[in-house]
Amino acid sequence: MRTESFEFLKALEETPSVSGFEQAVGRLVRKRMKPFADRITTDVHGNTIVSLNPRGKPRVMLAGHCDQIGLMVRHITDDGYIYFGAVGGVDPTVLPGTRVTIHTAKGPVEGVIGRKPVHLMKPEERGQGKIELTDLWIDIGAASKAEALKRVAIADPVTCLLRLERIGADCVACPGLDDKVGTFVVMEALRLAAGKRLRCALFAVATVQEEIGLRGARTSCYGLDPQVGIAVDVTHATDNPGADKKLAGDVALGKGPVIERGPNINHMVGDLLIGTARARRIPYQISAAPGATGTDANAIQISRSGVAAGLIGIPNRYMHTQVELVHLADLTHAAELLAETVARIDADTSFIPL
Repeated sequence: MRTESFEFLKALEETPSVSGFEQAVGRLVRKRMKPFADRITTDVHGNTIVSLNPRGKPRVMLAGHCDQIGLMVRHITDDGYIYFGAVGGVDPTVLPGTRVTIHTAKGPVEGVIGRKPVHLMKPEERGQGKIELTDLWIDIGAASKAEALKRVAIADPVTCLLRLERIGADCVACPGLDDKVGTFVVMEALRLAAGKRLRCALFAVATVQEEIGLRGARTSCYGLDPQVGIAVDVTHATDNPGADKKLAGDVALGKGPVIERGPNINHMVGDLLIGTARARRIPYQISAAPGATGTDANAIQISRSGVAAGLIGIPNRYMHTQVELVHLADLTHAAELLAETVARIDADTSFIPL
């Protein structure tokens, strides 16, 4: 991966973007993409829309959601401990002992998530697999509620410590790879497409609030009214001991982006992605999506009178944990695949499945 591109990826991952609080990532995207875009706008929902050749036909939307799961301050005890709610699909079992950052109007406040120590648990409490959020709290070192309220406020968003770490030579781990890697890929794809003779109109969108209902994809797609929409999200890698290939297919890190096929996917878009990958010798994998995918592609497909939808998955281990892990080559190849694909689309390209 290019050094400049890696620095953009690192900045994305280390910038907080809990669903509903994506403004800082939006600013980062706007600054990064200014040299490559014909126009950059942000809508009332917070979606950042980067446009290239906006008068071309057809209109093609690439969507990668920039929000991440997180926590939110809900209650502060008299002793200064903070109880919290989940924003998105948070797994409480992975939270005890986690270092967190509370993002306040005054700046970041560091803390840790505490739980009753095993030594103090009753015998019947030990070994229980289920943990409720109410069993956990955030400790910021405050001695009282009054002291805590000087530093944090009710409804402040909270993330796990955001730090992108290299794992081995080619992988990275960080909270929030789901799905800021999608934002990275669609923006990299537009950067690459800017150097090509583009005939379609291209819109790379950092969508918001995917983790709480695909909301940004719904509103941005409605506003842009594209004929084609391709989402980029993470997908479960099954090359690890905790995965069941019979349920999730055979997906491995480093073997290329995953092209999804199924009823959520327009057949012509799927064929075009596969044909482009083969023609350009870009590695890829295939995954079956028997129903609605639960990604921005689902919202895109049923916008207005219907959109020809596609979905690219980035293989990801340990989804919705603090140590999500992806392979850098998969990101590079996904961006190349999208850039080469949109370069083949013109006004005569039909996406009607006949």
